[in-house]
Amino acid sequence: MKMKREDIRNVAIIAHVDHGKTTLVDELLKQSGVFRENQEVQERVMDSNDIERERGITILSKNTAVYYKGTKINIIDTPGHADFGGEVERVLKMVDGVILVVDAFEGAMPQTKFVLRKALELDLSVIVCVNKIDRPEARPDEVIDEVLELLMDLEASDKQLDCPFVFASAREGFAMSSLEDPRENMVPLFETILEHIPAPEGDPEAEPQLLISTIDYNEYVGRIGVGKVDNGTLRVNQEVMLMNHHDPDKKKRVKISKLYEFDGLNRVEVKEATVGAVVAVSGIADIHIGDTLCSPEKPEAIPFQKISEPTIAMQFIVNDSPLAGQEGKYVTSRHLRDRLLRELNTDVSLRVEETDSADCFKVSGRGELHLSVLIENMRREGYEFAVSKAEVLTRRNERNQLLEPMELVYVDVPEEFAGTVIQKLSSRKGELQGMSAASGGYTRLEFSIPSRGLIGYRGEFMTDTKGNGIMNTSFEGYDLYKGDIQYRKQGSLIAFESGESITYGLYNAQERGTLFIGPGEKVYAGMVIGQNGKPEDVEVNVCKRKQLTNTRASGSDDALRLTTPKVLSLEEALEFIDTDELLEVTPENLRIRKKILDPTLRKRANIRR
Repeated sequence: MKMKREDIRNVAIIAHVDHGKTTLVDELLKQSGVFRENQEVQERVMDSNDIERERGITILSKNTAVYYKGTKINIIDTPGHADFGGEVERVLKMVDGVILVVDAFEGAMPQTKFVLRKALELDLSVIVCVNKIDRPEARPDEVIDEVLELLMDLEASDKQLDCPFVFASAREGFAMSSLEDPRENMVPLFETILEHIPAPEGDPEAEPQLLISTIDYNEYVGRIGVGKVDNGTLRVNQEVMLMNHHDPDKKKRVKISKLYEFDGLNRVEVKEATVGAVVAVSGIADIHIGDTLCSPEKPEAIPFQKISEPTIAMQFIVNDSPLAGQEGKYVTSRHLRDRLLRELNTDVSLRVEETDSADCFKVSGRGELHLSVLIENMRREGYEFAVSKAEVLTRRNERNQLLEPMELVYVDVPEEFAGTVIQKLSSRKGELQGMSAASGGYTRLEFSIPSRGLIGYRGEFMTDTKGNGIMNTSFEGYDLYKGDIQYRKQGSLIAFESGESITYGLYNAQERGTLFIGPGEKVYAGMVIGQNGKPEDVEVNVCKRKQLTNTRASGSDDALRLTTPKVLSLEEALEFIDTDELLEVTPENLRIRKKILDPTLRKRANIRR
C-alpha cells in the first residue's frame, strides 16, 4: 500500500555554472537555523574541496537537510559543469523535484538546458528561481520568457510548464513570489518547496529497497553509499542483498553496520530509516553507484540509467625526468596506482586501465576539466608524476568506420570577436549550426565539433575574446571521424643541457619566442622552456654564461633586460603540450618536456614518423 510521507521533501538544486546554486543553499541553511546565532560561517559552505572554493565551481554533489515548519527538506547541491554531468544524472534519482536556478541577467544558458532535460525526462516537478535579482542589469521578465521557451523546446508536460517562479538574491538573503513583494527573507522559497515539490511516495510495509546514487569515501569507514529509501524500512545490523540492474551476476548478502541521515551539514546516526528518507549506509566494502540494497527474501534491483561513458583519455606516467623524486612525497608506480584506484571510489565517470608498462596508466574521463581537477588534487596531496596530451576515445561501427565523440558548443561573444571564433573553430573541424543575437551586444554561436577539436582551445578562446567570451559544451554523441586537425602552429624552445637557467642564456633565447621560465630555475636537456615563434622545435642553451675577458666592464650585465616569462597554469600547460611531449607535475612545479629527452634519439624518432 503506497503512502506519501508528508514530513519530507527531497529536492535537487540544478543550474548553469556560476548562477548561484551553492550560495542559495548557504542562505537556506542559515535561515532555517542550522547555524548558531554567533557561528562564523564561511561563504559557499557546501563547496568543501579547496579547488571548488578557488574556482567557484561545484564538482561533487553534496547532501544537506534543513527543517521548515516541521518538514525535513533534503537538499542536494549539484555541479553545473558538463564534465561533471555524470554526477547530476544519478543524483536526480533521489529527488521528487528540482529548483532550477537561473541568473537574472544571463538567463537560460546551455548547461541549464542539459540539466533541465534530465529532470524533465524523470518527470520531476520544477520550481524556477530567478537569482541575482539585485544585479543592476537584471532583466527578470525576459528571463521568465526564456525559461518558458526552453521548457517548451524540451517538450515539458503541461504540469511542468505551469511551474512557479520565485525571484531571489541568494547573496542578500531574500526571495519573493512576485517582483512587487517586500524583500525580507527566504520564506517564500521555503513555502513554494512545501507546496510544489511532491512528498516522497513508497510502501512502508513492502520489502526494503534502496538505490545507491552517490558514493562517499572516508579513510576510517571506507565506502559510504548514499541514496533514497524507495520502499520498506532499513535497520542497523539488517542483512540485505546487494544487486545491480545492469549487472545481473551481482548478488551478495551484506550487513548494514551503520545508517545515517542528514541534518544540516552533519550526518546523524539513526537506528532505522523508512520510505522517502535520504540516508548514508556504511559497512559494505563493495558498494557502487547504481547498486540496490534489497531484501534477501524478495531480491529486486531498481533500474537506473547507465552512467555516460568517458570521451577523453590521458596517460599518467611515473616521473622519470632528471629531476624526478626531488619535490614529491609519492613518486613510485605503486603510489600512483593506489591513488588512481582510490579516485574510482567516488568518481563514477572515471576509468583507470593498466597498460603494457607497469609505470603507465590510461585514465579516461568526461573532459579536460574533469581530468585537470584530478591532476590538481593529486599534486596538492604530494604526488609527482607526468601526464601525456589528452586524446579522444574513438570507436568503430558495424561497417568498421572510425567514430569519434562530438560536442555541441554554445559560444556567447561580443560581436567584434564572432568572426575570429568562427574561423578558429572551423579550422578545428567545427560546423556552425546557428547564429543569433544575444542580449547586451553579444552574438550567440552554435557549433557541432569533434571533442578533440576543443582540446587546447579554451586558453586561445579567452585570448581571442579578451576574456569576454562565454563557451559551454555538452556531449552530443559519436559521429564519423572528421579528419586530422593541426593543433599547434608554433614549435617548442628546448633546453640544450642540464643546469640552472642564467640571464645571459635566457636573453639570447628570448629573441626566438616566448619563455616559460626565468633565471635561476633548474632545467634539463629535453625540457621545453618556451614557445618558438616559428613552427619548428629549436634547441637553446639557457645555462650559457658570458665569456669573461679582462676588458669587461663590471656593470655590462645589468643592461640585459629579460621580458617577464609566461608562467603557464595547469590548464594552459595541458593545452600547450604536443603529442610528443609530457607535462611533469610535482607539488612545486609544472614542467613541459619532450617524451624523448636525448636530442639524437628524438631526431631519429621524428624521421621515422
